[in-house]
Amino acid sequence: MAYDTDNVFGKILRGELPAHRVYEDDATLAFMDLMPQAPGHTLVIPKSAAEDLFDVEPQVLARSIETTQKIARAVKLAFRADGIMIAQLSGAAAGQTVFHLHFHVLPRHQGADFKLHANDAAPAELLEEHAQRIRAALE
Repeated sequence: MAYDTDNVFGKILRGELPAHRVYEDDATLAFMDLMPQAPGHTLVIPKSAAEDLFDVEPQVLARSIETTQKIARAVKLAFRADGIMIAQLSGAAAGQTVFHLHFHVLPRHQGADFKLHANDAAPAELLEEHAQRIRAALE
């Protein structure tokens, strides 16, 4: 499959769709997942066009992982998580639904139920409040 520049993350990168942005640098963007699996569920994407793990340049992947690590620390602190789960799905068979490389950063709490994908969008106010907490933890 060829990279589709009109995917939802491409549109977010171009400012065509809104997102609750948490962090941005020259190579990556982190923002709140619209349908969070847990409070604080954050996505990290490269700014480069890459469909999945197999379609990304190694240096872009390295920068994406650096940002993922930074965001994971902030999410863990902001949500007082017992642990952090990092997920990256490559290909439809793996559950990938947006074909732009992305990493899920999910705070995990002991004993909490977990689902791989959520079905409902969270309220914008809640996502913004979560984004503010993570931005504060980055400082």
